[in-house]
Amino acid sequence: MSETWAKEWDIAPEHVHQLPVTVQPADTDEMGHTNNVVYLGWLERVAWSHSHALGMNMERYRALDAGCVARRHELDYLAPSFASDELLLGTWIIDNDQRITMWRGYQIIRPSDGKTVMRARTLWVCVDMKRGRPRRQPPEFLAVYKAVGDGSTPA
Repeated sequence: MSETWAKEWDIAPEHVHQLPVTVQPADTDEMGHTNNVVYLGWLERVAWSHSHALGMNMERYRALDAGCVARRHELDYLAPSFASDELLLGTWIIDNDQRITMWRGYQIIRPSDGKTVMRARTLWVCVDMKRGRPRRQPPEFLAVYKAVGDGSTPA
């Protein structure tokens, strides 16, 4: 990771789980911009990548009978991206109430010009995998889904 990229993150870069993507022609809409649904898919991809890096995959969720479902997404589109743009997806845990919910922050950067093209956050709710009802986060979640930064995502 270049020092230039590291200075672009909203929080200390060591707390950002990063995943590179390249915008494909099929990712764009009629206006030639990356489609908003594609961005949401990327947020899910980087969230899962982060969870896997923390040792939390679907098999682990099933073993714990606990998983996370999205309750709310907040997405701020700050600059367009286009086919062949190389982007860097970043995510981190903004806040964890140590009970049922946690906020995950996201930032998408275009390293070629240093622009942040998106900032977003998702409120995740811990649920019982068998019944689909909210439940307290197991100790294993609390051990890995730790909040970093100051609890906010700049707009």
